[in-house]
Amino acid sequence: MPGVKVHEGESIESALRRFRSVCRDARIQEDYKRSQVYEKPSDKRRRKIKERVRKSRKKKF
Repeated sequence: MPGVKVHEGESIESALRRFRSVCRDARIQEDYKRSQVYEKPSDKRRRKIKERVRKSRKKKF
């Protein structure tokens, strides 16, 4: 679970904004939504392949 430490003198709004961006980068909401609906095995394989391609592209930069 991602966490954000509030810096001294930082407003709660800016800390909350940082927390939301960390959660978005960790793809927490997508995982939650995905677990709520049944996913066919073929769709699951296709999604995992796309994730691997995305991660490999991200590592190149």
